Amino acid sequence: MDPLHQFQIHSLFQIVLGGYDVSFTNSAFFMVVAVAAIYALLVMGMANKSMVPGRLQSLAEMFYEFVANLVRDNAGHDARPYFPFVFSIFMFVLIGNMIGMIPYTFTFTSHIIVTFALAATVFVFVTLLALMKHGLHFFSFFMPHGAPIALAPILIPIEVISYVMRPVSLSIRLFANMMAGHTMLKVFAGFTVMMISGLGALGFVTGLIPLAINVALTGFEFLVAFLQAYVFSILTCLYIRDALELH
Repeated sequence: MDPLHQFQIHSLFQIVLGGYDVSFTNSAFFMVVAVAAIYALLVMGMANKSMVPGRLQSLAEMFYEFVANLVRDNAGHDARPYFPFVFSIFMFVLIGNMIGMIPYTFTFTSHIIVTFALAATVFVFVTLLALMKHGLHFFSFFMPHGAPIALAPILIPIEVISYVMRPVSLSIRLFANMMAGHTMLKVFAGFTVMMISGLGALGFVTGLIPLAINVALTGFEFLVAFLQAYVFSILTCLYIRDALELH
């Protein structure tokens, strides 16, 4: 089967509003599943708080403390009011990535439209935050402090392009890693099936090699799923710090 078949979007409920197709798709369904899973983890985990936490409470507290430390270390103490935003981003990307590792599910973070929407949300948020905090002084961000004025015609366009490209690089990084990883898993899984089914007893023995590789790649892909959520969140923290401190 085509290794890219797993990324196809299918309509579950056909909906047309004003001539536009706004159908409820498999991608939207698993986004809802991700949000429901996050809600269940946090609400059920903290429903019966105790000094000796259970498994769900420990997991919820671990995620909370991890992101809290992430915000404090990378965005500074002034960024504490924006912890819920970073926490929401981290959990949505992480759970979305992890759900995609379950067979017969859908990895919505492997679609550029989803990751770009997340990155654009971060971009708009930090830009508005910088404008509200610094006003027109925000535009001094595009002229590095201490740089000669004579270099302004060169430095300012470079800084503006670099700033505007943030959502592009942020979205492509997540989308490309998730799509490439899942494609690679599907290709090696296809090798395993073909070698086992096509060579009889010999195929069973030789098929163990790509099978072992596939198991190792699956473990690696779980690591990538976490790392991509971490990278997306840490870059969000750095962008918030830039908005607060303008450097």
